[in-house]
Amino acid sequence: MENSAYRRIAVLADTHDLLRPEAVKVLRTCEVILHGGDISSPHILKELEGIAPVYAVRGNNDKEWAEGMAEELDISLFGIRISMIHNKKFRKKSLAGTDLFIYAHSHKYVAETVDGVFFLNPGSCGPRRFRQPVTMAVLKVQEKTGKWQVERIDLTGRDGGKAPSGNLTEDNLTQVVTAILRDMKAGRKVEVIAGRLGVDSEFVEQVCRIYVTHPGVDAQGIVSKMEVNALFEHGE
Repeated sequence: MENSAYRRIAVLADTHDLLRPEAVKVLRTCEVILHGGDISSPHILKELEGIAPVYAVRGNNDKEWAEGMAEELDISLFGIRISMIHNKKFRKKSLAGTDLFIYAHSHKYVAETVDGVFFLNPGSCGPRRFRQPVTMAVLKVQEKTGKWQVERIDLTGRDGGKAPSGNLTEDNLTQVVTAILRDMKAGRKVEVIAGRLGVDSEFVEQVCRIYVTHPGVDAQGIVSKMEVNALFEHGE
C-alpha cells in the first residue's frame, strides 16, 4: 500500500483547547480531518478548518459555543462509510452498513474490529493525562482499490506527562482526592491546594476537571476515571 497513491484522512479527538504543532504537521499531510469531540473552544475548530475540511461531533466539554454541532455523524469518504460520536455509550444500537466507527472520550487509543465494523478511538492529542500516550490516527485509502488501513500516530507530548509527586501514594489516593474536593468547594485555588497537600498542580487540575465534567461524581468515582496504574508504574 505504501507504494501506491492513497488518500489521507486525519482522525483526532479530545484536543481540549490544545492543538500541538506536531499534530498540525500531521494534519497538513491530510485532505480531510475528523474530530471525535471535546474540541473545547471555537478557535481550535477554526484553526483546523484552516488546514482542511473538518467533520466534527460535539463532546461533553464542547459547551455553549458548540450549540447546534452534531452529536453524531454518518458520512461517506472515499467509499468508506463512517459513523462518529464522542461517547460510544450513546451510539445508535445498530451500525449496519458502517465500515468505520469513530469515537473518543476515554483518551485511550483503541483499534479493533467488532462484528465486522472497525472501531477506532484515536486517543487524545490534547493535554497529556499523566503518562498516557499522546495519540491520533491517519486513515489511508488506496486510490485504485479503495482498500484502507489505519495508522496510529504517537506524538512526543513535550509537556512531559509528569506523575503526581510528594505525599501521593496508591494507598492514600482516594483520601487525597477527597481533600482536594473539599478545598476546591471551599474556594481555594489550585496552587494553594497543591501546596497544602504536597502534590503537583497538574494532579489537582485533573481532579477538578473530572469533578466539573462529571456532575455528582465522588472521590472514588474520580479515582476510577484516572489512569491509576500509569501514575505509579515507574515510581518517581
